[in-house]
Amino acid sequence: MKIQKIYSTTDVHVAGEAFRIIKDVPFIHYQNLEQLNEQFPHVFAEEINLLLNEPRGFAGLNGCLVVPPISQEADAAVLFFNHEGTVPLHYGGIVAVMTALLECGQLQPRASSEYKVETVSGLISVTAIMEKEEVVSVVLESEPCQLVQTNVTLSHPHLNTPFSLVQADQLYAVFEKCKISAEIRVEELSELKRWGQTVLHALKPALPVKGAILMDDSHLEEGRMKTVTFREDQYIVRSPGFGSTMACYASLLSKGELHMEPPFINESIFDSSLTVQAVKQTESGYQFTVASRGFITGMQTFVLDPTDPLSAGFLLK
Repeated sequence: MKIQKIYSTTDVHVAGEAFRIIKDVPFIHYQNLEQLNEQFPHVFAEEINLLLNEPRGFAGLNGCLVVPPISQEADAAVLFFNHEGTVPLHYGGIVAVMTALLECGQLQPRASSEYKVETVSGLISVTAIMEKEEVVSVVLESEPCQLVQTNVTLSHPHLNTPFSLVQADQLYAVFEKCKISAEIRVEELSELKRWGQTVLHALKPALPVKGAILMDDSHLEEGRMKTVTFREDQYIVRSPGFGSTMACYASLLSKGELHMEPPFINESIFDSSLTVQAVKQTESGYQFTVASRGFITGMQTFVLDPTDPLSAGFLLK
């Protein structure tokens, strides 16, 4: 075997969603994080394909590139990316990165447990609690989330269900599960996928929606809800979704169906969970704290053999 390039990664899952963290890509010149973000999809296209595509990755894998911070206030800087290119902000990726940096010794723990992560969307405040050299909780503050429109309807013969548009980390369409018969559980995955495909096809020509959320809020009195989120490529998010959780909470608060004080738990289709709490409301929308935990699943070394016919990889969805 010939080896042309070598990459080391740390893999972390957060509530079931997988992240691959890399720190050793080839050096390039950049003056700020925005410039690096702009160059990244073109300069590192080979790395994105190699590390995220099959047979080394899979369709739902997220990438995180950790670099030294530009801002003097930040402890680390991160770029997020997926198979389509860079992503401005990924809250789950921040949890994954903080877990890996602290548990692997690349970031020294603080008595305050408070850190700041630099992203192209700005500085994100993080509280990472460690016990016995293990990160047991990561709490982060969100950017403002705002209800854009409620009771939106689609001109589709099989979709008479109104939904809400919410701008969180991206634009989401939030549908209430009470309007469809399927339950949000793995046993009904086939029906849920058909619903998701139908919804996304109907949304695509009309609205710049990045995700469609099906929300079961029938247990709000118990302090919990359940959601499943379909990305615009029809792939199911493998966690309750940080942006999805905030979007649902913002929608419920805006419609007066919830109060701000108590925290709520959002459960995924396979019962992993995130805890969300509204902290304030401003003219820009609602801001939340979301608590979760990351788990390191592996530390891997990937190589590029120049004779490998599948060096660019492939994706099966």
